[in-house]
Amino acid sequence: MTDEEVLAEFRAADALLDGHFILSSGLRSPTYLQCARVLMDPKRAARLCAELASRLTPAVHAGVSAVVSPAMGGVIVGYEMARALGVEAMFVERPTGTFELRRGFSLEPGQKVLMMEDVVTTGLSSREAIKAIEEAGGRVIAAGCLVDRSGGKADVGVPLTALITLEVPTYEPDALPESLAAIPAIKPGSRAKAA
Repeated sequence: MTDEEVLAEFRAADALLDGHFILSSGLRSPTYLQCARVLMDPKRAARLCAELASRLTPAVHAGVSAVVSPAMGGVIVGYEMARALGVEAMFVERPTGTFELRRGFSLEPGQKVLMMEDVVTTGLSSREAIKAIEEAGGRVIAAGCLVDRSGGKADVGVPLTALITLEVPTYEPDALPESLAAIPAIKPGSRAKAA
């Protein structure tokens, strides 16, 4: 798949949005990729994750025995990546503000893991998920995501493979361009509301 073909999948799902968005990092952006919409079609989700799996190195294919993703946004994409790789899928969640494995999920000491996200912007949540995986005994050897919004600049601490890498501008809330400041901000996702 080319980058344009990947973006066409997002457009077809009405998942490529323009406006004023508050990202989970707190930064603001004029563009948002709503992965939940692109992943709501199981055939599309399987197609995109199979394409991403084909881009992983042979060492990742041969080494990982589990895919672990952060809840909530990474659960579907993590499951589909695990299906593409033929390994188990698990997720970490934040019941008290810090990622941890729950629900009976466990990792063997040193078990090689692929950490899978839907979107990476700063890499902070990826690094937090990786820390939780390693505290649970896993060894994260690589990470994957559908969209790297950082233009390849995000450092997650392990090699990161993205289906598409975009340079999407982000701004601190107190340093918005006039065009963005003139539009009401919304926080997309599970807690969408005006800001």
